[in-house]
Amino acid sequence: MKRVVVGLSGGVDSSVAAYLLQQQGYEVIGLFMKNWHDESVTISAECPWLEDSNDALLVAQKLGIPFQTVDLSEQYRERIVDYMFSEYEKGRTPNPDVLCNREIKFDVFMKIALSLGADYVATGHYCRRDEIEVDGKPVYRLLSGVDKNKDQSYFLCQLTQEQLSKALFPIGELTKPEVREIAAQMDLVTAEKKDSQGLCFIGKVRLPEFLQQQLKPKDGLIYQIDESADFYQSEVPEFATEMELLDHMAKPVSYQPQMGKVVGKHQGAHYYTIGQRKGLNVGGTKEPLFIISTDVESNAIYTGMGHSHPGLYRKALQIANDEVHWVRKDLAIGNNETLDVMVRIRYRQALQKARLHQFDSGLYISFEEAQSAITEGQFAAWYIGEELIGSGVIS
Repeated sequence: MKRVVVGLSGGVDSSVAAYLLQQQGYEVIGLFMKNWHDESVTISAECPWLEDSNDALLVAQKLGIPFQTVDLSEQYRERIVDYMFSEYEKGRTPNPDVLCNREIKFDVFMKIALSLGADYVATGHYCRRDEIEVDGKPVYRLLSGVDKNKDQSYFLCQLTQEQLSKALFPIGELTKPEVREIAAQMDLVTAEKKDSQGLCFIGKVRLPEFLQQQLKPKDGLIYQIDESADFYQSEVPEFATEMELLDHMAKPVSYQPQMGKVVGKHQGAHYYTIGQRKGLNVGGTKEPLFIISTDVESNAIYTGMGHSHPGLYRKALQIANDEVHWVRKDLAIGNNETLDVMVRIRYRQALQKARLHQFDSGLYISFEEAQSAITEGQFAAWYIGEELIGSGVIS
């Protein structure tokens, strides 16, 4: 009998994943990851991980499977939280959920599971995995979940073939309502539980407050940039090579205070991100203001009015070569090669038609339509059909 360790998070998805595996004849063990209990960083008066671990225990008892808690808070702080603070400090916006899957669930946690004699690790992600043969060798494909509203393949965009070979996603073929129905039929305590909204495994976190514990407030000015400014039509060099043209399209406009007018104050450019609308506390404009650029060096925030402001849009982005990750190495492109793909630059964004261009200097992604709020530090993930084949950190 194959042994599977399920990451029981105390939510409905992982609870049903454990039940389905049990029905499929696996020997199932439930493990709850405790990733945060640092009292020096207050998250909220509530203690979500305690409630979650208790729910996970109740599910394990109901299913009659062994259960234990593993404390991964030290590794979580080193690999996720410290990285987050350092990225925000540089004016970038990291994605802790993608990192949590790469560094914690499918690395640290997986190693613990394998040391317990597990053949596989399972999670409650809405995605699918299958196996094909390429040149006589097994290759694992990461596919989007059947429930298009809940597809979470994006969060797993940094997984490797080795990690996928040991991963199972039992609810990937189901929709969320179907998952809840199974949980209700089984009378699981998590059946009606709301989806968690916080950072991966930390829980109910308000990000600005969380960041303020490490990154000190620093007063600065908010500038509004006119949408008719002529620097949006900056000249493309004549006789530009394809790479120079892509580089030109991928580079964000570098704003200066003299380009706009002061419309408000803020407490630190490192708390804000491109495309953000809430939290600016600037009124009196015909349409809402959106952040089009932040400069942590000069501690300035630049905004544009309305979601069609040209400062929000770009037709290309760049990924440094050392940040390019191919889930399917056999599909990777070489220097001066291109590949037509579908891309998303944030979770839940509809897939966008795009082309990958590989050069010595990095990978460029050019889009058929200009994209709003391309953000440094976030992940771009690329697909062929419903298969996620690679990803990278936007630079």
